[in-house]
Order: sequence, then structure tokens, then C-alpha cells
Amino acid sequence: MTTVLIAHFIAAAIAPLLVRLWGRNAFLALAVVPGASTVWAFFQLPAILDGGALSGSVEWAPAFSLRLGLHMDALGLVMTLIAAGVGTLILVYCARYFSDSEPGLGRFAGVFVAFAGAMLGLVLADDLIQLFVYWELTTVFSYLLIGHSTELKESRRSAMTALTVTTFGGLTMLVGMIMLGETAGTYVISEIVAAPPSGVLIEVALGLIMVGAMSKSALIPFSLWLPAAMRAPTPVSGYLHAAAMVKAGVYLVARLTPAFPDSAVWTWTALGFGVATMLAGGWKALRQYDLKLVLAYGTISQLGFLIALLGTGTRAAALAGIAMLIGHSLFKAPLFLVVGIIDHGTGTRDLRELSGLRRSMPGTFWTAVLALASMAGLPPMLGFAAKELAFGAYTHGGAADTVVLVGMVLGSTLTVAYSLRFLWGAFFDKPDVAPTPVHGPGPLFLAPAALLAGLSLVGGPLSGLLDPLLARYADTVPLAPGAYETHLALWHGFELPLLLSAACLAGGFLLFRFRSAIVWIGSRTSVIDPDRVYRRMLAALENLALQVTGSTQRGSLPVYLGTILISLVVAAGYWMISEPIWDGDYPQVRLWDTPVQLIPAVIIGATALLTLFVRRRLFAVILVGTGGYGVAAMFYLLGAPDIALTQFLVETVSLVVFVLVLRRFPTHFSAPALKGRRMWNMAIGGATGVLVAAMTWFALAGRQEPSISEHYPAAAEEAGGYNIISVLLVDVRAWDTMGEISVLAAAAAGVASLMFVRRTQPRKAPGGVMAVSVTSAGQAPAQGRDRIDLGGLRMAPESLHVKPQWNHTWLPGADAMPTERRSVIFEVVSRFLFPVIMVISVYLLLTGHGAVGGGFAGGIVAGVAFIVRYLAGGRYELYNTAWVQPGVLIGTGLAIATGVAIGGAIFGSEVLAGGDFYLNLWILGEPHITVSLFFDIGVYLLVIGLVLDILRSLGARIDEQIERDAARARAAAGPGAPEPAEEVTS
Repeated sequence: MTTVLIAHFIAAAIAPLLVRLWGRNAFLALAVVPGASTVWAFFQLPAILDGGALSGSVEWAPAFSLRLGLHMDALGLVMTLIAAGVGTLILVYCARYFSDSEPGLGRFAGVFVAFAGAMLGLVLADDLIQLFVYWELTTVFSYLLIGHSTELKESRRSAMTALTVTTFGGLTMLVGMIMLGETAGTYVISEIVAAPPSGVLIEVALGLIMVGAMSKSALIPFSLWLPAAMRAPTPVSGYLHAAAMVKAGVYLVARLTPAFPDSAVWTWTALGFGVATMLAGGWKALRQYDLKLVLAYGTISQLGFLIALLGTGTRAAALAGIAMLIGHSLFKAPLFLVVGIIDHGTGTRDLRELSGLRRSMPGTFWTAVLALASMAGLPPMLGFAAKELAFGAYTHGGAADTVVLVGMVLGSTLTVAYSLRFLWGAFFDKPDVAPTPVHGPGPLFLAPAALLAGLSLVGGPLSGLLDPLLARYADTVPLAPGAYETHLALWHGFELPLLLSAACLAGGFLLFRFRSAIVWIGSRTSVIDPDRVYRRMLAALENLALQVTGSTQRGSLPVYLGTILISLVVAAGYWMISEPIWDGDYPQVRLWDTPVQLIPAVIIGATALLTLFVRRRLFAVILVGTGGYGVAAMFYLLGAPDIALTQFLVETVSLVVFVLVLRRFPTHFSAPALKGRRMWNMAIGGATGVLVAAMTWFALAGRQEPSISEHYPAAAEEAGGYNIISVLLVDVRAWDTMGEISVLAAAAAGVASLMFVRRTQPRKAPGGVMAVSVTSAGQAPAQGRDRIDLGGLRMAPESLHVKPQWNHTWLPGADAMPTERRSVIFEVVSRFLFPVIMVISVYLLLTGHGAVGGGFAGGIVAGVAFIVRYLAGGRYELYNTAWVQPGVLIGTGLAIATGVAIGGAIFGSEVLAGGDFYLNLWILGEPHITVSLFFDIGVYLLVIGLVLDILRSLGARIDEQIERDAARARAAAGPGAPEPAEEVTS
């Protein structure tokens, strides 16, 4: 099962490359992955029929009862066959639906295969949180697929509607899942189903989970997103409606019903909203003119039918529900594919404009007839057998079952009516419409739809062969009181369900006969437009947010910070004073360990006070940095050299970043603070400092249990390290570090995107290394070092880059700098320092587990080396020195760290599992190698990439802006004018 999921995501990753190489035929290659998954699932059929199940799990977070688990039983097998099998045929269909020139085809292929993988993960997940992760992945992938035509506003809006509605339901469901897991004491789904908990909290949790299922499966009142999703390409619509996304909610109801068949909240919510949705969706399908919308509202109706059946909590309804689940996939997918064929062949989906396709597209016509017959419940189709079973599940109950049965019969009547409307509108002659010109489909284009429709046909006569598999699931749900065990079969005799089916057919023909009157009545009785209500709700929410933001957010950072600090002082200070944490004498305060600690303390306090009075921005930054260095010194004197080193390095990089940014700011603060304001700021800062110091003191002095730090040496020794800080970061708290480096990667992307909207490849330095600037559009880059016009420097396109031509210049990129900004001494020293600093950074990386250092510290040191080269040689020197793109380093580092984490689960006992060994290097000794070292290498690369991204965004790009502004100033001044002054920060 794990291999199946991994294969899908690997295929998704390489899909853009395959599409680039093979065009649309790449879909045929991609179809092999879900096709192989389908074949593999068929091979599991004997074990499932024998009552077995496939399971596998890896401990994820044992302290929270979480694990990465996969589980396949009868329900999981059915859903796997649907998701993988239908996905295979739709990928084959895509190979002829799209053209090679389709914009974004590679992206579409990758997202589609990933969507299929996420759906398989969802139906196989055996952990509630893991299921939620796949649940949200299907939401994100469907958003990308629905909005495939990014240039169209309606596509983007439809995708956002689907994302908003289903995400709301998903977050609601997450709350219910956490309540269910915490109350049950486990998040493992198979264990919850085997020993279901009970109580009021469980009923609340089930209600919240049902909201998620209803939003995903587009039940009322969440059904508005599904018709809007018809903006997606037809293959997406076919897969989304028949096998994925909307089936996720149906699956979740089917999965949990065996555990809670007697839950009133679960059962009556499924029945009430399911039947109401079945009726409303069928009624709206009768009034649509777009063939895709007819099917979309028909899907909404059928989803209500499925939710009602699978949420009833009786064996007969469960058997009918899973049979109808298969039948719906086999008739809804080919119908959408038929619509795509019609749209391709005629250029329209409007049934008022289509005429005569029955003769011009006979293969498509008979395919649609088979699928529509199954949807309408005509014998001998599988849809007929499933519907007979569904009616029979409610014929022997009380008044409530009778009401549900009446609703389902009316809904099935509407299904027959809109099935006839689809067939007539798409294929039959219309007296007032000329025959539609058509381009017939090729064999490969029609084959997937014909195969699925053919399975609907053979599924009815062979339904007895399906019964043993479906009964494996149905047997997990108890029999209704007084009911008998039912079976799936094509013929049950002349009973009430057969009579009801005949009534549905007669009523459906009657509704179709008076279709014009129904459209007229429906258009005048449609008081509420869900889409309009949704838009108005969003507009009202946006207006409320705007008003609240306008009232509270005034754009003053000092006001925001002051408000936060005052609230902290008042809220925390009151409780500390009014309710002391102990009675009697307070513990003694140790002011210092050695008098030397007073020196950095005085420096920190002095720089903090002086910051209030300086007028120049640069002085303020230097004072803040000096205070940071004082804190680093204090850490060192307190016996924490690792933290001191990290603090020192971070302060250095931060100081450089501040200075780079200040080049685009005025030298002085725009509005000097008044004396009263400075005193007020000093008071707030002093009160906050006292409060935080007191809180720290109280927390340490009030400790009643032994400190956890007592276990750190043993933990370090167990992890094979001697540096406790490093062991904590990459072993004991490795999950925290994973989260932190992910935030760093996001921060790097954020810095670049906020600074510059359009990012292009940097151009190498002119002169001795790469190429000089392009002087005009289309002109080839000149080579040489004669003259350099700084105002004309630009970022050359990637196609104009050439290979480096190395020479013996100390810093070749410095040739592009003005003479007055160059320092030969600085250039020479930086060239000597660069390799030394890089060696030190590697040393810190390798020794981090046994001495002071680590991947983060080593990465910062390497970043400092690049900073020195940049400050000495300018932006071209930065490009020449760090020729690898920062994004590549960040992605590689994150991939290595993540790979080590996953490798722990594959080769070890759990995710991020550690290990160590000694490597014999002969005369070089036996270095101690730990798995955490490779994790640290990922951190090292990521931090270097972050520093480089900041240098390129806040340094090199701002340099380019300054040069461009200077060139414009010279051009505006004209020849002979004095050179404009430049803002230079040394």
C-alpha cells in the first residue's frame, strides 16, 4: 500500500517532464501507475473475501497516540478500485482530450496524478489525523484542477469557492476528529470502529465530522461549490464526481457508520440532509441547459442518496449504499466523458443547440444510453439492482422509514426525468434546430467511456458475484429490528421495490413530457440562489473585516507594540501580585556568578537606553546590534557557548541586513520622538523587563519537580553525541527543528516575493568572469573589460549566460564597482578570509554533535563568508561566488532533512529515528558518524540558501535599483551635468 502511494506522488513529480518530452501521450504513460494499482488491488481480493485485511503502520508520535497507518478491508478495496480504476481510464481519455499546445498541461498532469494519490491515501488511511491530511490534500489539488484555466476569472472564482467551502467543512471535521480521538484514547480508525466510544462528547464530535462529510460531498447547504466546479476541464469533472473528492465524504460516512449505527445525530443528519439534497439536486437538474450542469446537479442528488443509504445504520441500507456507490462511479464517469466528446466534436454543451448527434455519433450515443439506463435504474443495469436493494431497505420499517422511502422514490423519479432530458438534449433531433456539425471521436477517445458503460451493463447480471465482497462491508453494520439478511441480485421477484421502480419510470417519463412547464415553474419558484447568498456572505465578511481593521490597525508599529506590552504587563502582573505562587519567604536571588557578568549587563542596559535618544537610523541599528552582542557575551559567561555562538552570528547577519535595507531609507528618523513619548516608552520597556525577569525567577524558583535537564546527558550519550545543545536540536526535539527550518524556507520565499514580484536569473559579472550588460534589446552580450556603464547594467536572461572564464583577479566581480567605492585592502583580505571562513563553517558542521557548532551555526558562518565577498566586491561578486541559486540550496537542504526524517521510519523504528557508527578511515582515524549529521547537513544548506536569498533580495537587487536610479538621474540632467550623489553605506 505504501508503494502504491509513493508511486503516485513520484509519477506526479515527473509528469511535467514527461509531458514536455512526449506531449499529451505522456498521459498514457502516467496511466500505468493507477492501472498497476488497480491490478494490485484485484490481487488482494481473495484475502479480503476470506475476511482478512491488509494493515501496516509506523509510529508517528506515540505520546499522542498517532501513527502513520494504512488499512484495507472490503470498503477500502472497493474505494481503491474506484479511485485507481476510474483514474486510469480518465488519464487515457486525457491523452486525446487535450492538445499538445494546451497551456499548463504538464502542471495539470502532475496535479491530476497527485490528486489520485491523495484520494488513495484518504481511503487507505488508518489514522484520523492522517486521513485529515489526505482530505485537505484532495481539497488543494481539486482547487488547482478546477482553476486550471488561470487566465479566466470564472475558473479562479470557482476554484476559490470550492476551496473555501470544503476547507470550512474540513476544519470543522478536524475538531470533531480530535474530540473523537481524545475521547476514544486512540486515533486509529480500525480500533475506534472495533471498540467505539459513547457519550455526549461523541455525539458532538460525530455532528462536526458529518459537517465535513457534507461539505465534501456537496450536500445542502454546501452544494453550491459543485456546479461552480464545472469550470474545470471535463476529465477533472469526471474524476471528481465519479471517483474522488465528492466520494471522500461518502467514504467517511461509510467508514464510521459501522461504529455508530445507533447514533441519533449521525443517522438523522445523514437521512435528513441526504434525502433533502436528493430532491433538491434532482429538481434543479431538470432546469439546466448545460449538459455538464445537468450531470452536476444529478451528482448532488445521487450524493444525497448515497449519504442517506450509508448513514442509515442498517445492514440492508449499507449493502445497497456500497452497491450504489459502485454503480454511480460506473455511470457518472462515462457520462462526463461523453459530454467532453460532444464538446470537442461540436464546440458546445448547450442542449438547445445540439441536434441529430444520434446518427452522427452512434458510438457515443450508445455509450450514453447504457450509462443513462444505469443512472435511471433500468434493468439489467447495475444501477437497477442497487436501487431495488435500496428501496427494499426501507419497506419494512416504521413511519420514519416510510418517509425516507417516499423521498427516495421521488428523488429516483427526478433521476429518470433528467436522464431522459440529457439523452434527448444531447442526441435527438429537434425540429427547430439544424443538425449539429460534428467531428467524430477516435477509438482511444471513446474507449474509456465505453468500457465504463459496459461495466455498468455486465454489473447487473453479474451482481451476484459482487455480493460476497460487498457483504463483507455490510456485515459490519447490524440488521434492522425484524429485518432479514438481503443480497445483491438482479432479480428479487415481484415485490414492492419492483413496483416502486416502475412508478419511478412512469413518473420520470411524465416529468420529461412536461419539461417546459417544469422549467417555467422552477424558474419562478427559485427564491434562493445559493451562489448569490454565498457571494453576499463573503462580501459582508470582507466589509466587516475592513471596518474592524480600519478601526484597530492605524499603521503605527510603536502603538501596536505598546498595546501588546501594556496588555502583557497588566494581565500577567496583576495575577503575579494578587496571587503569589508560594507563601512565606521568597527564595534568594543570585545576582551574578562572577562580577565579570556585570560588564555585558551594563552594556546591554546602556545600549537599550541610548537607542531611545539617537536620531540616526544607522546609530540605532548599531546600538541594537551591540546589545545583542552583549547578550551573546552573557550567554558565554553563563556557560552556554553554543547559544552564545549562535547569538553572535545571528546578530552579525541581522546587522548586515539592517544596513542593507537602510540604504533605501532616510538617514534620520522622520519624526523625532518627543521627550514625553521617550519617557513613556522607557516606562513601558522597564515594566516589561521587570515583569519578564520576575516571571523567569518565579518559574525557576517555584519548581517542585526535578529539572528535565538532569536527563540531558543521558539523552546525549544515547544519541551518540556529546554536545547537549546539538543533541537536543537534532535528536530530542528534531520535530521542532523540522518545523523551524520549514519556517525558514517560507521566510526566504517571503523576503524575495515581498521585495520583487518578478524574479529573473542574475547576470554574471562583466569583464573577467561572465559577460557585460546587454546594451539594447536583442543585442548579444559583449565580452571584455574596456568600459562598463553602471547605469546600463541589467539582469540578463538565462539564454545569454556563458560559462565562467576564470582569471587571476582577486575579486573579479569588483571590476563592475565604481573606483571610489572600492577598497583594495578589503578585497585582498576578503579573498584570503573567504576560504578560511568556509573551512571553519564546515568544521562547525562536522563537530556539532561532539563540540560547539552544528548545522545552523555552520550555515550562518558560511553566510558570513558570502557577506564579506559581497561587501568587498558588490553584487556581481556575489553572483560569481554563489553561482548556485538560493532556492536550489533551500530546497535541497529541506529535502535532505526530510529524507533523513522519512528514512528513520523506513530503515529504523520511527520517523526521525537516530543512529550512530564509527567509520574507519585508516590513518585518518575513526570519526564518529551520526544520522543526525546528515540532518544537520540539510540545515546547513538551507541556512546558506536563506542568507544568499536575503543578500540577493535586499543587497544585490537594491544595488541594481540604485544604479538604475542613478542612470535615470544622469539622463534627466543631460550631458555635462555633475554626477548625482549616491546613497552608499559602508
